[in-house]
Amino acid sequence: MRIYASIVTFHTKHSDLVRLIECVEKSPIEKLFIIDNSSNDELREFVSGNQRIHYIHSVNLGYGSGHNVAITKSLAENVDYHVILNPDVYWRDNVNVVQTLANYMEENKDCGLVMPKVLYPNEETQYLCKLIPSPMDLILRRFIPIKSWNAANDYKYEMHWTGYDKIMEIPVLSGCFMMLRCGVVKQTKGFDERFFMYAEDVDLCRRIGQVSQTIFYPHVSIYHEYAKGSYGNRRMLKMHVKSIVKYFNKWGWIFDLERRSRNRYCVEQIKKSES
Repeated sequence: MRIYASIVTFHTKHSDLVRLIECVEKSPIEKLFIIDNSSNDELREFVSGNQRIHYIHSVNLGYGSGHNVAITKSLAENVDYHVILNPDVYWRDNVNVVQTLANYMEENKDCGLVMPKVLYPNEETQYLCKLIPSPMDLILRRFIPIKSWNAANDYKYEMHWTGYDKIMEIPVLSGCFMMLRCGVVKQTKGFDERFFMYAEDVDLCRRIGQVSQTIFYPHVSIYHEYAKGSYGNRRMLKMHVKSIVKYFNKWGWIFDLERRSRNRYCVEQIKKSES
């Protein structure tokens, strides 16, 4: 069983990088690709000498395209699993998150993607299990700041009702940590590079979900220093909106029957397991 991983950096803090590299070095990940979208390659020297790290400096390809560079190398080397990581995630020394997830995928060959439970540094759960969004789901969250509406919508859209305490097939999982089966990634052709940043994980989950299971596995957890970049940055907001428009242009704004059937299937399976 061979496992590679990749992160896409953009002027990433050294402290975040060191913390993540320490986690990787204690895991069964053989190679960590750093795809650096920064305006300079100062990280090259910073990570030099570490035989497990393969540094690639490139023009700013965006999130999905950057990871595709590393995924292509994993596929060329017939690796079994490829892990997508954000630079600001980490896990505790005494929990071998990657090995546990790999064991699950080895035992469940119909699983093409798995994500662990994701926590804030203060141990609170991040609600990163989601239904495939409708346009209204995203409009409510971003542009209509009415707490009662948002709370009711998030309870359903982020699947709070599930309790986040059991293994579940989930329509959309977060791109902050994705463990991918390389055979499935090859079949679905990785990230859609039309999405520079935002919505690329939703799109990938949908395509993987067409051919295999997309699983939330809560028995191991990671920490994610999550910050909604587009909420305080006009440039990022513009980028977010452009990606969302591209996403709905691709999959459908109102008439998206696959969205409805996929969401309904996953919800019914979860409720059936609880009964």
